[in-house]
Amino acid sequence: MAGHGNGNGEEVKLLGIWFSPYVRRVVWALELKGIDYEWVELSFRDPKNRSRSLLEHNPVLKRVPVLVHRGRPVVESLVIVEYIDETWRNNPVLPLDPYERAVARFWANFVDQKITEVLIKLLSLTDKTQMEEEAKQASKALEIVDRELKAKGKKFFGGETIGLVDIALSIVTNWMEAIEEVLDVRIFDSRTHPLIAQWKTNFVEFVRHNLPPKDGLLRFYRRYHQSKIASVAPSRL
Repeated sequence: MAGHGNGNGEEVKLLGIWFSPYVRRVVWALELKGIDYEWVELSFRDPKNRSRSLLEHNPVLKRVPVLVHRGRPVVESLVIVEYIDETWRNNPVLPLDPYERAVARFWANFVDQKITEVLIKLLSLTDKTQMEEEAKQASKALEIVDRELKAKGKKFFGGETIGLVDIALSIVTNWMEAIEEVLDVRIFDSRTHPLIAQWKTNFVEFVRHNLPPKDGLLRFYRRYHQSKIASVAPSRL
């Protein structure tokens, strides 16, 4: 996987895993800027080598994504996106106005805390009642985001092109659909989230369907969730 254009002749590497919504955020920021980069896939099935790479480049958190620019690592997806935006000034991801930048950061963090983190948490739950309660909270958060998008009256949170909030919200595409199907919970409803419904269509078209395949996510999430169920199941003597 590589971007088109150039990185001003500078070495740019992205360490990631194919299914990660956090990694994909960085991919889109790089491609929006037209930056050439080297993709380094860290295999989920090879934890030893993955740990070695992450210990070298992200010893504090030991997780992807990691952007390596000029030999120096930058970590955490939204931090990386802002770093990319400040390093390569073309096709801005954040607004130029300081107040609007602050607003965008607020909504990106809201999406992470109220939607993304809940979706990731859902995969580790085994109690159906708790799953449905968490799904309900995520759905309510989506309603708030839907109202904000309506108030903006634009195609994307970034206007006519995607911005920081759109990149953060990308998890409601294939990832959320796969999680809903695997866990048999309902979060998104086009009747209560009509603006998000249109946004999803616009976003997928904008990124040229550059998403991890839903069938691959379904297989991965099923295995992951089943492993969580197995870990809490009482052993038979």
